[in-house]
Amino acid sequence: MNLKNLHTESKPVQTKVLFEPTESKVISLQIAKGETLKEHVSKIPALLVCISGNAVFTDEKGTVINLTSGVYVMIEENIKHAIKAIEESNFILAK
Repeated sequence: MNLKNLHTESKPVQTKVLFEPTESKVISLQIAKGETLKEHVSKIPALLVCISGNAVFTDEKGTVINLTSGVYVMIEENIKHAIKAIEESNFILAK
């Protein structure tokens, strides 16, 4: 199964829960080229893995990470962060 096929709506940012264990979630995230997942805070630590595409992760601490296939970032709890897609990008988010 291809993650891209999970996102069938015409929305610039889309998510799809892949499975939901009792105390955590694994989410497929797609961001369209040129779009941004606006700045927000996660209440728990999270792992973001880039599956395809090219995007930039930034946070309020000044961290800047270029996300390409296979690159991941550990997102700290209670730290504002955002993701800007340079090209259409797909991610797995575990939290």
